[in-house]
Amino acid sequence: MQTPRDVLTPATLDMLQRIADAGSFAAAARALGLVPSALTYRVRQVEEALDVLLFDRSSRQARLTEAGRELLREGARLLGEIDAMAHRVRRVATGWESQLSIAVDGVIDPATVMELVEAFYALQPPTRLKLRADILSGTLLALTSGRADLAIGVAGEAASAAGVQVLPLGVMRFVHVVAPHHPLAAEPAPLQPEALRLHRVIAVADSAQQGAGLTVGVLDGQDVLTVPSMQAKLEAQLRGLGVGSLPEPLVRPYLASGRLVALQMQQPPRIHRMGYAWCGPNERRGRALQWWLEQLARPATQHALMEGRHNAPPAAPAPHGAG
Repeated sequence: MQTPRDVLTPATLDMLQRIADAGSFAAAARALGLVPSALTYRVRQVEEALDVLLFDRSSRQARLTEAGRELLREGARLLGEIDAMAHRVRRVATGWESQLSIAVDGVIDPATVMELVEAFYALQPPTRLKLRADILSGTLLALTSGRADLAIGVAGEAASAAGVQVLPLGVMRFVHVVAPHHPLAAEPAPLQPEALRLHRVIAVADSAQQGAGLTVGVLDGQDVLTVPSMQAKLEAQLRGLGVGSLPEPLVRPYLASGRLVALQMQQPPRIHRMGYAWCGPNERRGRALQWWLEQLARPATQHALMEGRHNAPPAAPAPHGAG
């Protein structure tokens, strides 16, 4: 006895759809160039393999049963996927990658990344995109470990990694900020590092899967609240849960609205040189990676990724302690 896999072919699904459209086995047989008995036999083979009735034979009309309607609905979807797969295969043969994985550091503006994704999909490429959210050394590690094909927002020292090609993206300035009701907001400036040690610091967890990862801005003996993302760090500091340095473009609107206060430190602000990186020789780039590298080389794109187009913050809450 045949199995469902034996009988459920694109040709079979097309035959069943023709019978349903024609309304009778005789009319469908004429359209297909078959005798009615041969067409009936083929339908019975499908029904026996599935152990269901696909057509109601109580009248002269070929009416689909509920099971038959479901089969044709799913069959139409599968045929569409087959056509789409064939299209992707043809496009991949022209040099497009089947998938491109991109690691994006937490300091990079997510809205700009999504604008690039939108522009990429406008090309109707066969490449599937996979975006990763990474932090600190995890961004580069995603690339060097093979979990990403492109890394956006790696530290400048990425150039020393074997087989990694890196180009500059820009400079990111970090500023120490606290909520206006945090005790440090009332301390006289400039602040010494020792003043920070007495207060909880908000730190973003390094997304590296190996080793201890990086820790930035945490002093020995300081209480630490570790959060999973830059956005979570911002939210924690808006609530006055601690102190920490954040990318200046990210906090700029919150400083302007008074929801955060910049701390004047004795030491100069922390500045990171950021880049974008990929692995492999230039002659082996796929068309998807090449497109992304061309966009990242544009000064306007670099500026948007580093400076961002962050939304204005929500209205400030009631003063701390107000009823």
